[in-house]
Amino acid sequence: MSGQAHDATGTSGARAVRDAGPTPRRGPVVAALMLAMALAAMDSTIISTAVPQIVGDLGGFSLFSWLFSGYLLAVTVTLPVYGKLADTFGRKPVLVVGIVAFLVGSLLCAGAWNMASLIAFRVVQGLGGGAIQGTVQTVAADLYGLKERGRIQAALSSVWATAAVAGPLLGGFFAGYADWRWIFLVNVPIGAAALLLIVRHLAEHRERPARRPSIDWAGAGGLFVAGGLLLFALVQGGVAWPWLSWPSLGLLAGSALAAAATAVLERRAAEPVIPGWVWRRRPIVAVNLALGALGVLMVAPTVFLPTYAQAVLGLGPIAAGFVLSTMTLSWPLSAALSPRLYLRVGFRNSALIGMSCATLVLAAFPLLPFAGPGWQPAALMLLLGMALGIFQLPLIVGVQSTVGYDRRGTATSSILFCRQVGQSVGAALFGAVANATLAHKVSFSRLQEPGGAALPDALRHAVSTAVSHVFVGAAVAAALAVAVLALVAPRRFPVVPDE
Repeated sequence: MSGQAHDATGTSGARAVRDAGPTPRRGPVVAALMLAMALAAMDSTIISTAVPQIVGDLGGFSLFSWLFSGYLLAVTVTLPVYGKLADTFGRKPVLVVGIVAFLVGSLLCAGAWNMASLIAFRVVQGLGGGAIQGTVQTVAADLYGLKERGRIQAALSSVWATAAVAGPLLGGFFAGYADWRWIFLVNVPIGAAALLLIVRHLAEHRERPARRPSIDWAGAGGLFVAGGLLLFALVQGGVAWPWLSWPSLGLLAGSALAAAATAVLERRAAEPVIPGWVWRRRPIVAVNLALGALGVLMVAPTVFLPTYAQAVLGLGPIAAGFVLSTMTLSWPLSAALSPRLYLRVGFRNSALIGMSCATLVLAAFPLLPFAGPGWQPAALMLLLGMALGIFQLPLIVGVQSTVGYDRRGTATSSILFCRQVGQSVGAALFGAVANATLAHKVSFSRLQEPGGAALPDALRHAVSTAVSHVFVGAAVAAALAVAVLALVAPRRFPVVPDE
């Protein structure tokens, strides 16, 4: 393979994951992986359009944001733990437990009697979702060699693209014509089919370890506490209390202390949840930082663009969704074509090309005319999806290809963990930027207008300025990702030969 260096020193003694039976077939396992990924991919999008009906039935309007935040928190803090467990005990048991936990959480959500119980059961779903997201991508890398690995990862990306379009439609249908509880019950047949295929067709041929593996429960607990406090501070800061208030500062300080204590525990652990080699390998460190920046910048289009399309451009909800959907459609298409590029120029160079283009697209958004035609931001999102497809997939495949079977789960979960944390940081950071811009613009407009009333046009201008500032911040995050790849990532990733 041109553009890549091979390093055979990292091969493991474990056998790759294969289908059971005398003639291995990957088709049923791939179908199971896509069904399992569909559970996690549709989770938030299918609920978004049904929130009014859920609040109307259960009440608790002040808490409804935790329907999303509680799930995100559970997924994020469990990703590294599941990655280590998948390397220690195998992918199959972790994936089975994750799907079962997700389905149990779905059934509990369907029977929720108030908002507090629904949020608690969403956390149960998140405990399963963390196992699904990391382990599915790890199994996909186990099934395919380097030259084919991009194809399966692109197929998994298409699941997310489909969920982005189908999820809100299904959620709106169930909420409007049936009952919102079907949003959770629909997971049962999908998850049951995935579970059946995995149990019947996924077989792992692993060598029996010389000694019984130990579980770093102390490190896992410390990671839970540190990550949970950090995400809770990011979600509630600027919403439930000011950023510089004692609750925010206390949570951030507690997270820092828990992280420091966890680092000490991890150095002493025989089998740490996040091993030291994750932070010593340049390819993994660079990809972790770059995908963290991706998580930050993704907040701009996914959270703020629909508001811009409706409040500034005057589009309806469906048309506003279409503006964003162009990105979700072009992303998997460019990801499917990216193997031709990274097999020729290398993982780092392919990602550099993609993120450099994404930086230009994000920086172009503030240059759009005020209240212009809807096709302009849609075209930018189309280009952004193409650029990010070329950026993300080579990095995921690249990291998975630099480690052997017995380290692939940990490596995969570490980069997904960083991307999730980046999204939380981005939501908090850009939310503060948008709120500050809106407050300044609206106050200025009231001073300029007779009687102190802000005109609708002034509010539209304020929203447009706020979203433009957010996209400038996203462009800065993209530029930082480019700098990390250029300065930290090696020119050639050391690729472990396929097992």
